[in-house]
Amino acid sequence: MPDTMTEMPRVAATTRPRLGFLGVGWIGRHRMQAIVEGGLVEVAGIADPSPDCTAEALKLAPAASACGSLEELLALGLDGVVIATPSAQHAEQSIQALEAGAAVFCQKPLGRTEAEVRAVIDAARTADRLLAVDLSYRFTEGMRRIREIVQSGGIGRVHAVDLTFHNAYGPDKPWFYDPALSGGGCVMDLGVHLVDLALWTLGFPAVRAVDSRLSAGGAPLGERPSAVEDYAVATIDLECGTTVRLACSWRLQAGRDAIIEASFYGTEGGAALRNENGSFYDFTAERYRGTARETLASPPDTWGGRAAADWAARLAADRRFDPEAERLVEVSRVLDRIYGR
Repeated sequence: MPDTMTEMPRVAATTRPRLGFLGVGWIGRHRMQAIVEGGLVEVAGIADPSPDCTAEALKLAPAASACGSLEELLALGLDGVVIATPSAQHAEQSIQALEAGAAVFCQKPLGRTEAEVRAVIDAARTADRLLAVDLSYRFTEGMRRIREIVQSGGIGRVHAVDLTFHNAYGPDKPWFYDPALSGGGCVMDLGVHLVDLALWTLGFPAVRAVDSRLSAGGAPLGERPSAVEDYAVATIDLECGTTVRLACSWRLQAGRDAIIEASFYGTEGGAALRNENGSFYDFTAERYRGTARETLASPPDTWGGRAAADWAARLAADRRFDPEAERLVEVSRVLDRIYGR
């Protein structure tokens, strides 16, 4: 996953990639629309257990074949597969697609554990196929501006990072609450974005220590095998001397739909991304100098499908493995440590 959308391809592709879409619920269709609007690919097939979802997706790509499984999709001779299925299936389905010679764009998390993520990375490298994960908050205008400032030294040495993602609703699908299917609760669902934003913005420094507290229903999670956390706090100490504090939750009595923040404090200033009025989609980014502040980015910003569109554009130019995907293992390793694995 490159840091910008302007990197030169290594090998120029000569034909439009033929894509299959596995899972076309709301998120899957949204990403599909972002990819289709770019005009760089051909949608060859769609697979989803819901006839209604399939019908809605076919409105975006009427010429696509409706398939009953990933195997049927891959039989179409695809160049790439977009995966938006429940988390437990991500790693296995990604590996299956990669081994069939198809590049992969997968919803987060790529795997429930570091071992699952590593297996997918190994498959992508062996197949020499492009792999990316929908870590979409990287593509907000505000975070891209903040990262540029941080990496240029604009706020000095970053010594503290505060990250928050509280979703006052929580998921509406039962599998999210089954640890065997989800791999975890709010940390796996929301914390993955926070950990990725911190490491990506700081240039992926090594992690020295992780300390965490997980709870469910207002009580420590403990060893309850059938429960997942709905509230979590973690402190991540980095080798570069930065302390990252993370908090995330489902169904918190927050007085609004969501609280989403990523703040970076340096020796010469600060910068922060914050959602507006409880929105999941509208963000303002600011830069701080002492008690003064300036706006870096503000709504509107249609960022939701940019990660998918970026993958499609790179796939159209160069379908080979991108070593930047190795960073996905570093994010999953931190999640494992938060869970005490």
